[in-house]
Amino acid sequence: MKKRAVISVSDKTGVVEFARGLEKSGYEIVSTGGTARELEKAGVRVINISDVTGFPECLDGRVKTLHPMIHAGILAMRDNPAHMELVRKLNVALIDVVAINLYPFKQTILKENVTFEEAIENIDIGGPTMIRAAAKNWQDVSVIVDPMDYDRVLGEIENGGTSLETKKLLAYKVFEHTAAYDALISAYLRKQNGLGFPDKYTPTFEKVQDLRYGENPHQSAVFYREIGNFGGTLADAKQLHGKELSYNNINDANGAIELLKEFDKPCAVAVKHANPCGVGVGDSICEAYVKAHDADPVSIYGGIIALNRVCDDKTAEEISKIFVEIVIAPGFSDSALEILTKKKNIRLLELPGVSKKNTPDMLDYKKVDGGLLVQDLNCELYDDADLTVVTKRAPTADELEAMRFAMRVVKHTKSNAIVLTGKDKTIGIGPGQTNRITSLELAIKYGADKVRGSVMASDAYFPFDDCVEAAAKAGITAIIQPGGSIRDKDSIEACDKHGIAMVFTGKRHFKH
Repeated sequence: MKKRAVISVSDKTGVVEFARGLEKSGYEIVSTGGTARELEKAGVRVINISDVTGFPECLDGRVKTLHPMIHAGILAMRDNPAHMELVRKLNVALIDVVAINLYPFKQTILKENVTFEEAIENIDIGGPTMIRAAAKNWQDVSVIVDPMDYDRVLGEIENGGTSLETKKLLAYKVFEHTAAYDALISAYLRKQNGLGFPDKYTPTFEKVQDLRYGENPHQSAVFYREIGNFGGTLADAKQLHGKELSYNNINDANGAIELLKEFDKPCAVAVKHANPCGVGVGDSICEAYVKAHDADPVSIYGGIIALNRVCDDKTAEEISKIFVEIVIAPGFSDSALEILTKKKNIRLLELPGVSKKNTPDMLDYKKVDGGLLVQDLNCELYDDADLTVVTKRAPTADELEAMRFAMRVVKHTKSNAIVLTGKDKTIGIGPGQTNRITSLELAIKYGADKVRGSVMASDAYFPFDDCVEAAAKAGITAIIQPGGSIRDKDSIEACDKHGIAMVFTGKRHFKH
């Protein structure tokens, strides 16, 4: 009896060559719909699925492979005498190869203006049922869901048959494939129903690349892409120059991009160890970069630069004066590329959507031992209507502008966080300390003689008035913070004593 293969694919990459190879090795080809037409057009002899089932495809193609003549042929265990006797009695032809990939649900829901009805029609039913059946009977059936596996399977068939090692791997790939497929459907339907976080959470991501190592050289690591129409994320960047990115490069670069999205004017962000060390805005991207550099010319060394305008030759010349790990920009002029690619150890990433704002449907994940923390992405800053001047002196218009700038930066700085700025550049940044006064002391130290006349932003309230006293001593003129401490009154009175303006936002911005 001839061996038999069922081939029914949405992605038709390599399918003609695969079918021809099977035919050459003595296989009958059973197929459906568009795949059958494609194969017949290429000269492959095809048995229509309806000729096997004795039942026509119906319900607009919803039912064609859901039939015992197909599933008994897949699931019958060849080393089980009772199974073999029954399929002979029922005149069921065994199916030895199943090559199926599923309706393009992901591609469908990522299209603009897709309707709910269109999405539902692209949920595959027969395909997952067949490949799961074939994977369950993996010892006897070669099941292929990835066109990249066609050559391996054909090569082994031509040399006597698919090995058990390969069949076992192919079975695993089926359940990886269907798990991701079902996770996408579940997430889509959850969103359509306006539901929040589910009781059982199964996200799915796609591999972007293997990494040389993780946070440290003894740790292995991989970079995955979240599925969605997000754009402007590091997963969409095109590397133009330099060695491959590391785990730490990606984590730090993400911090730079997240902060950059806060600004519409030409902006440059410098990041070191996921914390901003310099941020500047200007009338040109070069002016913005110079301000970011000058904010902390020591910490920027070996850091990451993110720009929200095309990197031109003037900006490239300035950047080339120091060593930086990565430059991210929506584009690079030819002359800028010529300048920067002379530096062997720099990486250049082109990300056209770098300024695209993040949206709350992008989730924020943090792995903890034995679990996963998931939250909405922090896409808010504060509402001007919620600002409350709590001191006798109100801030000037210039101070308010500087306060907004400072709060945009402090939002993306590890807590406890203090940021000192002017209207268009950072002065000093104090990130990630175990108490707020030490963060302020660090920011003042970094700012040195530039601190006097600056404004201060804090990511959370002041539990004591010590930060106000230190700010007054350093010459800081205005403070913006969420408020909400039981000792707010102490900080307000200290501000009034020193003539400092203080504004409450009512919105905390912890970042851990």
